Amino acid sequence: MGRFKIILERSRVWVEARSTLHPVVAEAGGLTGFIEAEVAASRVALDPPPRARFEFPVEGLRSGNPLFDQELPRRVDARRYPTVAVEVKEVSAGADGYRVRAQVSFHGVTREVEGPVTVRADGNRLVVEGEQVVDIRDFGLEPPRLLLLRVYPNVKVRVRLEAEKEA
Repeated sequence: MGRFKIILERSRVWVEARSTLHPVVAEAGGLTGFIEAEVAASRVALDPPPRARFEFPVEGLRSGNPLFDQELPRRVDARRYPTVAVEVKEVSAGADGYRVRAQVSFHGVTREVEGPVTVRADGNRLVVEGEQVVDIRDFGLEPPRLLLLRVYPNVKVRVRLEAEKEA
């Protein structure tokens, strides 16, 4: 089984929340971790089962809005819970790629998330992309409200991991 190291500079997470006034989009780099998988004919084999784990610093999430960027780390208690960690538990064949079941640890809460991902593989490099809508209340967070601004609890999270085979 090959081990692929996530390329810090080429991997990102995007978070998109809706509010009563406008969408809020934040993104983060700084993803670190690994993917262990057997790659053959540009496909990831399901036997042996692939494994993956990655994480990123919560304070790395940036929207470009200084008020939001200052409030987010306080709201999610980033000093106490500095990282978001994802550990893949199961990979299966999906309609247009693969289905992944993973445990996501955020804000001191671990929840199981499942959804589709696409994988491009060339033997030495993997690119994994997927998105999922999560309810932030499942992680112990209440959506913020401030005067007329209300943020809705369902948040779309999109991930792009690029990894290269370790020597």
